[in-house]
Amino acid sequence: MANEEVVDHGRRRFLTTTTVVVGGVGVVAAIVPFIKSWEPSARAKAAGAPVTVDISAIDAGQKVTFAWRSLPVFVVNRTPDQLAQLKGLAPRLLDPTSSDAGQQPKYATNETRSIKPEWLVVIGLCTHLGCVPDFVPDIKPEPFDANWKGGFYCPCHKSRYDLSGRVFSGVPAPKNLPVPPYHFIDDTHIQIGVDPEGKS
Repeated sequence: MANEEVVDHGRRRFLTTTTVVVGGVGVVAAIVPFIKSWEPSARAKAAGAPVTVDISAIDAGQKVTFAWRSLPVFVVNRTPDQLAQLKGLAPRLLDPTSSDAGQQPKYATNETRSIKPEWLVVIGLCTHLGCVPDFVPDIKPEPFDANWKGGFYCPCHKSRYDLSGRVFSGVPAPKNLPVPPYHFIDDTHIQIGVDPEGKS
């Protein structure tokens, strides 16, 4: 008489289901860390986050540098006399009307390149090769410009910018200093990295 195997179909289904479930859990366990590796790290998120700065202690005529996205951002409290000097500089500037839309948001496309005339907010890197320009606020003759009206001077290759960050003609820098997105939270705080609500 031939040996007849008794097949336990219930046990077979149980083993097949268990194998599939355990295999599925293993695949998910392997995939999750891989997908998580695509997400930016906490450090990267923080580096790109907006920065809120207190401007209450910046005196008239003074510049303070803040860091945003690993970039130096100059915040300058311009005096009425410094603002008055901007009007006569247009013939000496490469882009006096800030026509290059990539250098500032629309709300900063004006003579002062700012939301509030007295406050200038620009990225402090020369548009030639990325050196950090010196802030030279005094309205007086300088060795690099006998008719200096205040602004920024790059010691690397002698590019010059006025107190609105507009580049002079005839220097190596091809563009004005960029204006980052920013807005006033209140009279004493600026948030760099976010446009004013409803603006772009």
